[in-house]
Amino acid sequence: MNPANQTPAAPSAEALMRCYGGIGEDLAEVEAILKREMSSKFPKVSDIVSYGYLLGGKRLRPALVLLCGQAWSNLNPSHHKLGAVLEMVHTATLIHDDVLDGAATRRHLETIHHRWGTESSVLVGDFLFTHAFYLASTLPTTLAAQKIGQATNVVCEGELRQITTKGRFDLCEEEYLSIIEAKTAVLCQCACELGAIYAEAPAEASKQAAEYGRCLGIAFQIVDDLLDIEGDTDRTGKTLGTDLAQRKPTLPIIHALKVAPAETRAEMLAALQAESPDPAQVMAWLEEFDSAAYARQTAIRHVETALASIAEWPDCDATTALRQLAEFVLKRCY
Repeated sequence: MNPANQTPAAPSAEALMRCYGGIGEDLAEVEAILKREMSSKFPKVSDIVSYGYLLGGKRLRPALVLLCGQAWSNLNPSHHKLGAVLEMVHTATLIHDDVLDGAATRRHLETIHHRWGTESSVLVGDFLFTHAFYLASTLPTTLAAQKIGQATNVVCEGELRQITTKGRFDLCEEEYLSIIEAKTAVLCQCACELGAIYAEAPAEASKQAAEYGRCLGIAFQIVDDLLDIEGDTDRTGKTLGTDLAQRKPTLPIIHALKVAPAETRAEMLAALQAESPDPAQVMAWLEEFDSAAYARQTAIRHVETALASIAEWPDCDATTALRQLAEFVLKRCY
């Protein structure tokens, strides 16, 4: 694992796909379902809905479903459908997030709301949510629909909680972590748990899979929040600086405000509450108080917990890939 003060090469999409190597054919099945289901019989509607297919990117959640199933040697068609359902839910949240954030680009493409307007974006997100739950209801049991429904409700609740914290720079680290667990980690947790359950893994393994996904998701969001401040648009492929513009308290800022002397803290609060905070000035403070490094170390701790949860899993390609995915999450912020 890379120490926080090292700067290895940025991970590529190709590096991530190498983690998925052993599930390539199964991911292709998921892609086929997504292409088929993210469409409409009405051509103009289909143009917009199918565009959402392009915004998905890493396919992390389907990969987690498949890898946690493959680790227990029992992948089946239910895993393919589960992967598609979770990706559709995730894509719906991204489309709605882009509206809330006013983001113009994602995956190096125009966002739906930037290209077709807010009304279309909201309705496409709703289309994907409802269609995902319909697909989940066609699985042999209702377990997945129940768990995905519950997880999606927590995601929406987490997003609402985050909205209520805008401009609240007295937010503590514990509450921040609780919010990102709800808005991001819960879907990863659900993907891993269902992947193990539908592979008929031991009950304890399903719990371990859920813990892996939860911790991985928390680390992923911490890194995402850090990239929003110090990332590069060409590298990330999406609009950056939206957290600062919307006065969202994220971990590096929470840490800097906690450790800064009173006079500097007052100056920071005034700058953060401004209509257009200066990212360069914010980064200078984060460097002064080692707050970016603190955020990286917090992400590292969660990845270590994720890895410990699957330490006793069968030694196979899928388990190796899950370990590599955890490393990939961290390398994104270097």
